[in-house]
Amino acid sequence: MEPEGVRHRMVEVAKGVRLHVAEAGPEDGPAVLLVHGFPDLWYGWRHQMAALAARGFRAVAPDMRGYGDSDAPPSAGSYSIFHLVGDLVALVADLGQPQVFVVGHDWGALVAWQLCLLRPDLVRALVNLSVAYHPRSSEGSPLQVIRALCGEDHYMCRFQVEPFISFLSCLWQTESMSL
Repeated sequence: MEPEGVRHRMVEVAKGVRLHVAEAGPEDGPAVLLVHGFPDLWYGWRHQMAALAARGFRAVAPDMRGYGDSDAPPSAGSYSIFHLVGDLVALVADLGQPQVFVVGHDWGALVAWQLCLLRPDLVRALVNLSVAYHPRSSEGSPLQVIRALCGEDHYMCRFQVEPFISFLSCLWQTESMSL
């Protein structure tokens, strides 16, 4: 069921990559960028969007690259943290506001942390759910740090290797056909 008051549009964030963006609230209200996790979509934020819009905020919830109605580049290299952060940077620029509030959940929290580290000038404040802060480290990428702290059994590590990659791909293809 489509939530009332939600607008949808596509935003080009990189050459050949468009994100589906759901918005609610006044277009001139302070923007709150809601970054979903795995395996969510913008729809997971629908209740928060309504509450934010009712208080005068512009709630902005994209389907991240490769999710929902957003474009899904075929190359695995197109999903690096730099690509994902770049998508958010382009989306913030499209909003026409110098800074946004950012709320991240799960995998989206990792992207939100990196947005703050790489482009702090764009972020007014950050709230993250379900993922602790992982500062830049000379010990490796965020995933390498998670692996060192939590071990190979952490779900984010599991999703990086076979057979989980094939399982998730099969699940996505099967489930997306029924949508």
